[in-house]
Amino acid sequence: MVRLRNLQFCLGVTVGISATFTVLVMRWSWTSILDTGQESHFKRGSSNNSCPCSSVTDDYNIAQELFQKVRIVCWIMTSPTNLQSRAIHVKNTWTKRCNVVLFMSSVQNASFPTIGLNVSEGRSHLTAKTMKAFKYLYDNHLEDADWFLKADDDTYVIMENLRYLLSEENPKEAIYFGARFKAYVKQGYTSGGGGYVISKEALRRIGSEGFLDKRVCTVDGGPEDVQIGLCLQNLGVRLKPSLDVRGRTRFHCFKPEDVVTAKFPKWYYNFDFDHGKGGMDNISDYAISFHYVKGDTMYALEYYIYHLRPYGIPNRAQNVNVQT
Repeated sequence: MVRLRNLQFCLGVTVGISATFTVLVMRWSWTSILDTGQESHFKRGSSNNSCPCSSVTDDYNIAQELFQKVRIVCWIMTSPTNLQSRAIHVKNTWTKRCNVVLFMSSVQNASFPTIGLNVSEGRSHLTAKTMKAFKYLYDNHLEDADWFLKADDDTYVIMENLRYLLSEENPKEAIYFGARFKAYVKQGYTSGGGGYVISKEALRRIGSEGFLDKRVCTVDGGPEDVQIGLCLQNLGVRLKPSLDVRGRTRFHCFKPEDVVTAKFPKWYYNFDFDHGKGGMDNISDYAISFHYVKGDTMYALEYYIYHLRPYGIPNRAQNVNVQT
């Protein structure tokens, strides 16, 4: 009888420990999925099937719905020397929320991975790099998304806010959005570093028509953002404003602290389409992008945006899109 009781006791302890271990492993695994939200990389980039949820206390239903509805391919311009100093931080942070992410470089790197565009590095060849990237997207990913975001390896993007902006736009129209400059191009053009997003129809026009006539699109040389702006204008792609309903900025070509304090260089006031707005009151609550963001700042932004919450102050969604 004593032996039977001892056996029952040992069996109960074993089952209890096993059950506890299983629950802990399952909880850890689910938390890991929520924290990363990213599948393994394919040869042509990485693809996400669901919106990564960094904080289990938040309601991600709207973000999840927009993740499925507003599909975005993110392509990041980088270089072999920047992979471990810059691109790795982009890979570890905000690009987890892209539907598909691709890193474009001059040469292929299978382990990172990057797409090799077979172009020379350097500012004088940025136009060629961008045009070849668009051609690659047209040839391989046109049907994978509705919108195509270009960003640098020191750009930080809040993807949920970008999807919100695009949620009421039609990707079948030839349009694009970004931080607008007003010089050189009649309709304006966008800052390359602040990130810009083009519609599927815009990409279709670049891929099918942009390489036929150098008078329409320059395929190499010149300031990249200006040349891409001229190309899109010549292809009939319209640059649309991205200010929110209160006239506040969403795309930014400077780092967050400079935008918040309106610490801009003098040239910016002559170029910015929206009169060099800065300061806390002029930045949208649903800001989309910032430029010149260092790696450690990217991780800080991840914490501030997706984890830090003031207790007792619920966050209610606002409707700040301009109705057109």
